Amino acid sequence: MVDKTGMIGADAIRARFARAMSEMYRQEVPQYGALTELVARVNARVLQDDPALKARLEAIGALARLDVERHGAIRLGTAAELATMRRLFAVMGMAPVGYYDLSVAGIPVHSTAFRPVDEAALGRNPFRVFTSLLRLDLIADVALRAEAERILAARRIFTPGVLALIGQWEGEGGLGDAEADLFVREALETFRWHREATVSAATYRRLHDAHRLIADVVCFKGPHINHLTPRTLDIDAAQAEMPLYGMRAKEVIEGPPRRACPILLRQTSFAALEEPILFLGEGSAGEDGCHTARFGEIEQRGMALTPKGRALYDRLLRVARDDGPEDVPYGARLEAAFARFPDTEDELRGQELAYFRYDLTDGASLPPGLSAEAPIGDLVRLGVVVATPMTYEDFLPVSAAGIFRSNLGGLGGADYAASADRTGFEAALGAEVLDECALYAALQDRSVADVRRCLRDAAAA
Repeated sequence: MVDKTGMIGADAIRARFARAMSEMYRQEVPQYGALTELVARVNARVLQDDPALKARLEAIGALARLDVERHGAIRLGTAAELATMRRLFAVMGMAPVGYYDLSVAGIPVHSTAFRPVDEAALGRNPFRVFTSLLRLDLIADVALRAEAERILAARRIFTPGVLALIGQWEGEGGLGDAEADLFVREALETFRWHREATVSAATYRRLHDAHRLIADVVCFKGPHINHLTPRTLDIDAAQAEMPLYGMRAKEVIEGPPRRACPILLRQTSFAALEEPILFLGEGSAGEDGCHTARFGEIEQRGMALTPKGRALYDRLLRVARDDGPEDVPYGARLEAAFARFPDTEDELRGQELAYFRYDLTDGASLPPGLSAEAPIGDLVRLGVVVATPMTYEDFLPVSAAGIFRSNLGGLGGADYAASADRTGFEAALGAEVLDECALYAALQDRSVADVRRCLRDAAAA
């Protein structure tokens, strides 16, 4: 997509980058290719078996984005890296949405998700990158913390070429076609896997013993992408079939249980790969070793919940995790707890537990005596308006931590007291993170206003 000035749109740059990232990761982690094949087969089967679902996805434009939809995850080490990453993602029309404190689950990072926020942009390519910043302040060993800071301060994770192109985009308001391609190639280098560690084996072990994730962030040339996640329409089927593709799946799917009306986000993954690396050694010699960090993940996205719905979700999740009998499997406890969560669209909408987009039905007109200002629920009930659940475009901190923990082989270090620091994160980011609920609410309110305006215009004609 080239505009009248010859500039390439952010959506097109994001699509090019997401495609290039997927190809790179497929070469680096062959099992990722098998994962996308598995998801494609499951999705095709679901759509064949459920024509109504297929028609609905087509009607709202969700089917076209399904095959290209991915999210990735990276972990950064310094405030400067995070601030520059924000600028890099801005070129691709991606903004920081949400603040996630993972210290609550013993993971020494806090995070945001860079993603498009405009409805049309999400429809074109909903690429997201869950981006974490290491909490060096949570490393109790003062000497080890200072050593980690020194190592991170010496590295440069962005190429001079991509920095120049970011500056050009900021100064001129866009990139031309050839420059956009160059930007994608240069930006990709930041996310590439490098098997050569930047530290000795002894330093790696000290950081690893403090926490496996600290070693993953500090000891390498850059924030290698540690997974890319395709979206499935049936995560239970995908998880069941993962062993057929040679993948060792997590025992538990993170997030809510299977429901008639899917909510929020469900995630599973195959175990992280043990990969050979080369540590710094004496002179020019290196020392062979191994590192475990990169893995494969699958997600199933449901509807976005309002703050009221999210509070109910969090409360029931705590019940399932903390209050259930120990001899009852977690999955069964989860199902029992969430029996108290309404599971029809009418209930979810009526109780204001989820966000919906509202559109006029084809050929709709107001019944006699009914105003365009009538309650939106009445307009839906009378068939004047159709309500479509909004897709949850964001993440769940407990689920993210569960995926991190399962692919780090446990904690590998001390637990951390919960210590959210949104102010410090935003200072490092150089911007405020957007409130995901405010984004959903604004879209819902805008759709209601559009419906009412169209009805008023039709009545006045």
